[in-house]
Amino acid sequence: MLKKIGIGILVALVFGMMLVFTSSNPGFVDLDLFVTTVRPSIALAFSVTFVFGWVFGLLCTVVFILRLMNERRRLRRQLRHSESEVTSLRNLPLADAD
Repeated sequence: MLKKIGIGILVALVFGMMLVFTSSNPGFVDLDLFVTTVRPSIALAFSVTFVFGWVFGLLCTVVFILRLMNERRRLRRQLRHSESEVTSLRNLPLADAD
C-alpha cells in the first residue's frame, strides 16, 4: 500500500515538474526529422519526448520480465527433474545392507 502511494506521489511530482517546465517555456522549437522540419511548441515536444521515454522504459522492463519468466520456467523444470531423480534413487534397494 505504501509503495503504491510512493509511486503515485512520484508520478504526480514528475507531471507537476513537466507542467511547470512547459508553462515557463511557451516558445516554439524547430525539429529536423531527416525528411522534413516541424515546428511544435516546446510543451508539445517535451510531452512527446516524455511519453516516448516512458514507453521505451516499459518495453525494456517487459523484456527483462520475460527473461526472468523464462529462467523461472527453466529452473522449475530442472527442479522437477531433480526431484524425480531423488525419488527414484530413494526407491532403489540397498546393495550392502547385509
